[in-house]
Amino acid sequence: MIRTKSVNSVIDRKKDGLRILVTRIRGRGLRKNRYHEWMANLGPSERLLLQYRSTSMSWADFGRRYRRELFDSSVGFDRANKGIKNHGQKFTLRRIQQLARRGNVTLMYHCDEDEKHCHRHLLAKALVGKVG
Repeated sequence: MIRTKSVNSVIDRKKDGLRILVTRIRGRGLRKNRYHEWMANLGPSERLLLQYRSTSMSWADFGRRYRRELFDSSVGFDRANKGIKNHGQKFTLRRIQQLARRGNVTLMYHCDEDEKHCHRHLLAKALVGKVG
């Protein structure tokens, strides 16, 4: 099962399962015992976050662009690796889906627990669907 919560919320070892921090920037002072894995590649790019925060970009537009970043296969790695394609984050997303079938996986970010406009919810929604 895929869950989401704030990295600052109370840790529930039974319900949380594998706790994954999904942000490009870990944050100063965040103790490593708050999460099991830090997957910076699953956070939105700094450029996208800055655009969302500093312009009148809608939440829907942010969601579309974030999803495009997740599944973008035109990353520079592909040019250097002819035999192994990056295909965005599909491998990582599929692995998280596999782990969620075996137990709980909690996606965590810095924003408040009740924040509705947080990419961790978009990521959870993407993981419930077909990754490709």
